[in-house]
Amino acid sequence: MRIYIIISFLFLSISSNAQKQEVQKCIESFFEGFHQRDSVKIKLVCSDKLILQSISESSTKGNKLSDETAKEFYKSIATIPSNLKFQERILSYNIQIDGTMAHVWTPYEFYINDKLSHTGVNAFTLFKEKDFWKIIYVIDTRRK
Repeated sequence: MRIYIIISFLFLSISSNAQKQEVQKCIESFFEGFHQRDSVKIKLVCSDKLILQSISESSTKGNKLSDETAKEFYKSIATIPSNLKFQERILSYNIQIDGTMAHVWTPYEFYINDKLSHTGVNAFTLFKEKDFWKIIYVIDTRRK
């Protein structure tokens, strides 16, 4: 009996790890497309009903919540000047999964032309659609 419990626990642990790797790969693909200025690649891992929001934090101007449509987001990615160097460095992944929903918390540093521009956290919500994870919601914080 004890061996069955151990085997069951190992199977659940392996399955959970595989799910987390799939979710992380989805987020990594999102950022690959972002850094390549490739909105088509980003769309592959995003839902058609993608929701985007940002929270700008400022001690002088106050905090501001802003919304961006998916169409505006994809256009902004595709029109980033080719001479602008930028990188969003993901510092870690905290992935939580319940069935067909996943939540990913990713602290980051954002660099423009190798200079730190701002820091914050991304929070992604994903939905498992058929056999693929899709990003349905992104909110991030931004602070100088």
